[in-house]
Amino acid sequence: MQARWWSCGIRLVAWTWVWSLALLGAWCIPANEVNLLDSRSVMGDLGWVAYPKNGWEEIGEVDEDYAPIHTYQVCRVMEQNQNNWLHTNWILTEGAQRVFIELKFTLRDCNSLPGGVGTCKETFNMYYYETDGDEDEDEMEEGQMRDGTGMTEEEDRVMKESRYIKIDTIAADESFTELDLGDRVMKLNTEVRDLGPLTRKGFYLAFQDLGACIALVSACFLQTLPVLVKSLAEFSDTIPGSEASQLVEVVGHCVNNSLPLYEPPRMHCSTEGEWLVPIGKCVCQTGFEEINGSCHVCKVGFYRSLLESLACSKCPPHSVARQTGATACSCEEGYYKIDSDPPNMACTRPPSAPRNAISNVNETSVFLEWSVPMETGGRKDVRYNILCRRVLPDGRGLEECGPNVRFLPRRVGLSNTSVMVADLQSHTNYSFLLEAVNGVSELAKDHAKQYVSLNVTTNQAAPSPVSVVRKGLTGKSSISLSWAEPDRPNGIILEYEIKYFEKEQDSSYTIIKSKETEMAVEGLKPSSVYIFQVRARTSAGYGAFSRRFEFQTSPYLTATSERAQASIVVVAITLALVLLAVVAGFLLSGRRCGYSKAKQDPEEEKMHFHNGHIKFPGVRTYIDPLTYEDPNQAVHEFTQEIDVSFISIERIIGAGEFGEVCSGPLRLPGKREIQVAIKTLKAGYTEQQRRDFLWEASIMGQFNHPNIIRLEGVVTKSKPVMIITEYMENGSLDTFLKKNDGQFTVIQLVGMLRGIASGMRYLSDMGYVHRDLAARNILVNSNLVCKVSDFGLSRVLEDDPEAAYTTRGGKIPIRWTAPEAIAYRKFTSASDVWSYGIVMWEVMSYGERPYWEMSNQDVIKAVEESYRLPGPMDCPEALYHLMMDCWQRERSNRPKFDEIVCLLDKLIRNPSSLKKLVNSSHRVSNLLVEHASVESGCSSRSQTVGEWLDSIKMGRYTELFMEGGYSSLETVSQMTSE
Repeated sequence: MQARWWSCGIRLVAWTWVWSLALLGAWCIPANEVNLLDSRSVMGDLGWVAYPKNGWEEIGEVDEDYAPIHTYQVCRVMEQNQNNWLHTNWILTEGAQRVFIELKFTLRDCNSLPGGVGTCKETFNMYYYETDGDEDEDEMEEGQMRDGTGMTEEEDRVMKESRYIKIDTIAADESFTELDLGDRVMKLNTEVRDLGPLTRKGFYLAFQDLGACIALVSACFLQTLPVLVKSLAEFSDTIPGSEASQLVEVVGHCVNNSLPLYEPPRMHCSTEGEWLVPIGKCVCQTGFEEINGSCHVCKVGFYRSLLESLACSKCPPHSVARQTGATACSCEEGYYKIDSDPPNMACTRPPSAPRNAISNVNETSVFLEWSVPMETGGRKDVRYNILCRRVLPDGRGLEECGPNVRFLPRRVGLSNTSVMVADLQSHTNYSFLLEAVNGVSELAKDHAKQYVSLNVTTNQAAPSPVSVVRKGLTGKSSISLSWAEPDRPNGIILEYEIKYFEKEQDSSYTIIKSKETEMAVEGLKPSSVYIFQVRARTSAGYGAFSRRFEFQTSPYLTATSERAQASIVVVAITLALVLLAVVAGFLLSGRRCGYSKAKQDPEEEKMHFHNGHIKFPGVRTYIDPLTYEDPNQAVHEFTQEIDVSFISIERIIGAGEFGEVCSGPLRLPGKREIQVAIKTLKAGYTEQQRRDFLWEASIMGQFNHPNIIRLEGVVTKSKPVMIITEYMENGSLDTFLKKNDGQFTVIQLVGMLRGIASGMRYLSDMGYVHRDLAARNILVNSNLVCKVSDFGLSRVLEDDPEAAYTTRGGKIPIRWTAPEAIAYRKFTSASDVWSYGIVMWEVMSYGERPYWEMSNQDVIKAVEESYRLPGPMDCPEALYHLMMDCWQRERSNRPKFDEIVCLLDKLIRNPSSLKKLVNSSHRVSNLLVEHASVESGCSSRSQTVGEWLDSIKMGRYTELFMEGGYSSLETVSQMTSE
């Protein structure tokens, strides 16, 4: 009786206290549950298998809501060696790799059971077994092996138990007693265990009782995720990983009208069912904005252009969006934006003109200053451009300023409101246009440019510094110097001032003057270093001194050297008294162009008698390259080789017989960049053509004069072979004059002629005969400085048969050539003087062709019959008289080039002498006039040095004077008795 009560009591406990089991599929966010197994919701039998059959038993009950539930209980605590198993039916995992098992159960305290302490247990074990279906279990239930062999019940039991894997031993946190039953206190235990990783389609659970009093309800369920929308990204449900620490990455997709920002949105699912580590996000596409988790189109008048911005923005000033979904606003008419402007910036327009512009002229420099525009157009990037234009001499037009004009700091893109304009021409009218621009000025094609104009007139500036001073012949007490005319003379150079002193003794210096670009400095100490500086003077005053140049005198001469000068000493002593009377008479006879000894500057360049010796100036002599056995040796000696990497060819400016003529910059290391002309030798040349091409360079390399084209160097070590000369911006004189017909004053034209005569005087003194002096062979730079060029007669004429007359030995330019050169091939400096007279006629007639359309034969016949060209229109009479002197039939009666320079200097210093124009009878168009001798003021029939020495019975010393550099009475007259 007591045993039955105990048994019933155990049964009562089993179904009174609910013991439940729940299996959770591990999905990420707890939400809607999908049960894999819920013993409480199954109607009818669960179908679980218990063995032995007297172990676990199923009892149907109702819960607190009177809903039927299935409970399994066991309470065989009074018997030893209990091994009661309960197997669930096959559970489909639905793809889950890990599930959670939730157990709800009650368990009786063994101490509350009388007599059962020895066999009672307070734990139970839980197992699982994976399969891909329930067939295996069906076979086990039937007690059959797969091969059909039968087995005993015990073998069947062992077979089943061996397949299961233990999950855990389950213990209760709280156990109930008999007292709890009486007080109706329920001590329900809940335990959760995870199961995984699962690799099969399903599994079985099994519970092993070893002698406890327990009751349970089991449930196994999966949790599905609702669609997660976060940051406009949607994430679908996801099965977690198999490992406890594994995160499963889930890539979301953006909702409508949105797109990923930088990278696709991602989140990670943990095995605990949580979304972790969000990466990336979605944003609304441009033209849309996010409202309540979705993208809505921007309204009219609003825009959204950047993905980073959150909401649509109202269009900035002077812009409009006329449709919905605008990604940018359009500018109103007359307003603009550039690509770099931010979207929220207002549309802008070009600025107005600068205000309050003023100028300050300082000689040939102008300082311009202005105020910012009244209207900047709504922008801060206002810049200023300067347009410089020169008023033409006749005042009828404007031309842009040349490249020699400098703007400091720059001409365009100025950020400040001032600029210095330097290197303008003196006594010239200029017009400056000041323009304000900003970032949208280039877009405003229909917007008229806004300028403010300034008109200024420059003063005459002093010349720029002399750039280079070179040393010539050196003696024990003298040094010969030469230098080039300043790059910017800014007028006619009147004289040069040479300052020198012994090194480290600059407090005691000497100044001497010269009218030429060379000077022999006397009275120096032997073997001493001297510092020399040179500056030029014009009517505007002196320019700055050049930089310092160091030169050293020679040591003392030996006794033998002293005796070698004995003959000169004798001559010096003999002539000392004679010179004073002769020179005075010479001056009075007017043979020195009005040069008065009384007016001579005491510091003028002199040739001194010192210690009984005559000091002869250093004179360079031209050496014909044809005298060299190896022409390449002449090129090497007289030219400088330039590495081709220092030269850049930018454009073609002409063509010659041997190839193209180009221009470009020359960048020599340590020197400023200069623009040069580049003559190239075309491909396929012969060795003879190469020699002819470089022959002119070996001639030019010997010359150093401001009115002779300067050779910069040659390129012979690479192809093409090149000759590099200074660049003359205005090209040939004849073309330049034709383009500027009537644009120059008489003084400007005389200045050009004076420069050409100075260059020819230099060539004549060196013993070089040009043979092709013509306006086409004179080049003009931007400062109107004329320079003699083209030192190869036979080359330039081959392509123009009408301009040459063939005689013995080659071709000559008939219209420019003296009669004796045409008839007898007798070329001398006197024949160059004839050609110079033709050049004068070309200049004064602004490039008109000599003898017009007459044939060469007619020109020869007319000249032989003493007919000459008539005076050009508006030509001063003094100049035409000089032309007629140059065209004397007897070459000995023609003036020397130094006399021509002398006369032109007189005319420049006395402009009133140019006012009288040539008689109208000499200006009959296209008619020649008979030659008449004209006295020009500088006698063209002066005696030579030899003739003068013969007249004083000292002709035997003629050679000695020539070797000493006294080639004219001009130089002899400068000898003194000091």
